[in-house]
Amino acid sequence: MSAISGRQLHKFGGSSLADPACYRRVVTILQEYSGNHDLVVVSAAGKTTNQLIDWVAQLDKDGRQAHETLQQIRAFQQQLIEQLVEGEAADALLTQLHFELGELARWGESPLSEAQVASVLGHGEVWSARLLAALLTQQQLPATSLDSRLFLRAERAAQPEVDRGQSWPLLQAQLAQIQQQRVVITGFMAADQAGDTVLLGRNGSDYSATVIGALADVSRVTIWSDVAGVYSADPRKVEDACLLPLLRLDEASELARLAAPVLHSRTLQPVAQSAIDLTLRCSHLPESGSTRVERVLASGRGAKIITSLDDVCLIALTIPRSHDISLVEAELERILSRAQLQPLAQSVEADKGRIQLAYTGEVVNSVLALLQDSGIAAELRLRDGFSLVAAVGAGVVNNAIHCYGFYQQLKGQPVEFMAESGSGLSLVAVLRKADTDSLLPRIHQSLFQAQKRIGLVLCGKGNIGSRWLSLYNTQRAALEKRHGMSFTLIGVVDSSRLWIDLAGIEPQAALDHFDDEAEAYAPGAWIETVAAHEYDEVMVLDVTASEELSARYTQIAEAGLHLISANKVAGSASGEQYHAVIDAFAKNSRFWLYNATVGAGLPVNHTVRDLTESGDEIIALSGIFSGTLSWLFQQYDGSIPFSQLVEVAWQQGLTEPDPRHDLDGSDVMRKLVILARESGLTLEPEQVKVETLVPASLAELSLDAFFEQAAELDELLLERLLKAQKEDKVLRYVARLDRHGKAAVGVEALPAEHALANLLPCDNIFAIESRWYRENPLVIRGPGAGRDVTAGALLSDINRLAGML
Repeated sequence: MSAISGRQLHKFGGSSLADPACYRRVVTILQEYSGNHDLVVVSAAGKTTNQLIDWVAQLDKDGRQAHETLQQIRAFQQQLIEQLVEGEAADALLTQLHFELGELARWGESPLSEAQVASVLGHGEVWSARLLAALLTQQQLPATSLDSRLFLRAERAAQPEVDRGQSWPLLQAQLAQIQQQRVVITGFMAADQAGDTVLLGRNGSDYSATVIGALADVSRVTIWSDVAGVYSADPRKVEDACLLPLLRLDEASELARLAAPVLHSRTLQPVAQSAIDLTLRCSHLPESGSTRVERVLASGRGAKIITSLDDVCLIALTIPRSHDISLVEAELERILSRAQLQPLAQSVEADKGRIQLAYTGEVVNSVLALLQDSGIAAELRLRDGFSLVAAVGAGVVNNAIHCYGFYQQLKGQPVEFMAESGSGLSLVAVLRKADTDSLLPRIHQSLFQAQKRIGLVLCGKGNIGSRWLSLYNTQRAALEKRHGMSFTLIGVVDSSRLWIDLAGIEPQAALDHFDDEAEAYAPGAWIETVAAHEYDEVMVLDVTASEELSARYTQIAEAGLHLISANKVAGSASGEQYHAVIDAFAKNSRFWLYNATVGAGLPVNHTVRDLTESGDEIIALSGIFSGTLSWLFQQYDGSIPFSQLVEVAWQQGLTEPDPRHDLDGSDVMRKLVILARESGLTLEPEQVKVETLVPASLAELSLDAFFEQAAELDELLLERLLKAQKEDKVLRYVARLDRHGKAAVGVEALPAEHALANLLPCDNIFAIESRWYRENPLVIRGPGAGRDVTAGALLSDINRLAGML
């Protein structure tokens, strides 16, 4: 069975299913955020698993208490069913529940085997999956439940690992039997070769979600919990902690390695080994923001997160003077790596012949036993009563300001030792019992107290620029809250005049008073003026189609400015010019984002780049890349001359300022070149065969003269339209590219039922064929023109860039 394009997986934890109101909220989330072929992984509702653990423990100690606990479980599950589901579906669920509880009671009459205990503890997931599937079906969202033990294979161990080779065909076989329904799957559980239940251990539900997502080849896994994602610190301990919208995968892995509760390293393993996009969101407040875990490996600039951990223990190894401590250290690394038990932090004191390893109290005894059995040449001693604080972020060990601030706040604290992670992703301090609740806010304030100040310069104040100013005016407060930064508009530049005010320009004032305040400037002079800023970072937004401005992109990078571009010229220039711009930004550690160049607000560039960077290979690209031409040809049926439609589109702001830049195919050609380069393909503009709709007689006229004589467009197109209509076809302006570099853009006659023919006006459609999406291309479709969606794409890139700083 081939993967379903766009299929996603949603995982809901126990806190998201704590009561009937929570279940209803989950249904609402799935109505809005999921499709009818998506997968849903669930944990046991509320505290069900803890109650089952209590019941097992009470069986040998207090039979009466065990009976009461089982009755409490019965009452809770029965209440959920009765308040959520009606009719025959409720009767069926209640019958199954009572049967299974009776079976558990019978099991409890004899000592339980390890496999039986695991089966008992997995009942909560089974009940959750059945109930949610029934509730979704009742709400006209057809769903079926699926027991993960039917396809996940793992052997019992301290931290069981799913055997993906065995599990994949079993899952494919299960999904092949389910059509056009959401599939609600039990988390936390697998089965061994004997068919016995294997629990996947700590954080097992999240782990099973990403494993299942990888096996099912979903595009995204969203873990819904009681928090919106990863914050710069625990928001319960640090009042001004801010949500991080983007987190690098290596940073997330380091945070998980340090035992932060929001992420677990096992959850991230399937993400690292697949093309999954992982997002963390809050099921209680779905619109409160999210954290997306990305594979991006752009250079890091310092700490992003301050985290702490209590209940830390140390294993101290004292090495005899007769032994080489470096050899013992190497042997220790080999033993711990093989067992996947790397320490949170490590201290090596060669002069004292001592190595200290920090672990959570949960695993330290297992590590101690491992080392004792290994025969390592050292005296071992367990020490408890420690805490840990850490600053996590790519580049933190090289950020002098963050290192200094971290160390300064630890002066006077009972520090046992400090360490830098081998990856350079964290600074860690291990302390003898310290008050981390008060220490954490001080470190957070020291590193992040100076709210980063971001300056914005808008180049181009036409249709899109003016709309962006209005959007920014309404969204600035949310933008600042989301990133913990201040954003100030410091400049507006058009083709001949500029208004620069480093103290700040109000967006509405930029709209209303630009003509009064703007001054003429020499070409490029504004870059030098802006480069003298006192802001932490400055972002330049190029919403023009100016070749002169695109020629200054290297100058913008060299001035230390970031760039967000809707201008397609540089991205589709000659390969030599394009790579010169790429190299300039990389050399100066600045960022150039240009998602708005293709598809307006559609995530086309991101998707193509992610596929390529994830190991896929793009084979072909095709589609309708111009929202303007999409609108024109959707409307063009011969009843209104094509030239009149062009004027209507221009008046509505659906075209470039000069519509000939749309009609001559150059805009589509540029988008095709940009996408090809994002795909890893080499394509020069002159290699694209371009069909222009602009007669040579109209190409050099003034804009007014062009509109006066635009009727010349009509005769040739009408002839082609009538020919297509005789064949029951429609005209569309299509772009095509294959991996051999054959590229063309032009008018095609397509059957009326063709996927490229059935779009809403202004829609773009991008069909991406790759090794992974060969038989069933990945399709991205939606509005590809208009000031609103393009302005939104610019704001999206500002959010993205802010998360990278």
